[in-house]
Amino acid sequence: MRPQPLQATLRRQWSADLTPAQLYGLLRLRGEVFVVEQSCAYNDLDGRDLEPGTRHFWLEAEGGDPLACLRLLEEADGGFRIGRVCTARAARGRGCSRRLVEAALVEVGDRECVLDAQTYVVDFYASFGFQPEGAEFIEDGIPHLRMRRSP
Repeated sequence: MRPQPLQATLRRQWSADLTPAQLYGLLRLRGEVFVVEQSCAYNDLDGRDLEPGTRHFWLEAEGGDPLACLRLLEEADGGFRIGRVCTARAARGRGCSRRLVEAALVEVGDRECVLDAQTYVVDFYASFGFQPEGAEFIEDGIPHLRMRRSP
């Protein structure tokens, strides 16, 4: 039996409109998933979270904590990059990432979008029209594949 989708509120904010508490919650979730759970000691704070064209999407539990999030970057070439997609362990398998990617792709519209997918989720991103591009590469000890969605 498949778990029921979570009752969570979809939030979207430009970087400049994030409150300190919202930014802290998003960064905390990303740290829990990428650094602690995946055992990757890397610098998640790459300077792009607060760029003017950056949009943050997250699903918020009733208490205000983010359950899942992603970051949508506007690139210099006019395209977009989806990244930092993660879901809290307790919320996995309940459609959170799908809701977030769908919302981000509404923003992208008919423009090009790229992402670097961990190889185990390539089929998930392919379901949105992303196609693998290039060879598999290792980032922070985890196999990835660049994927592109063209208009």
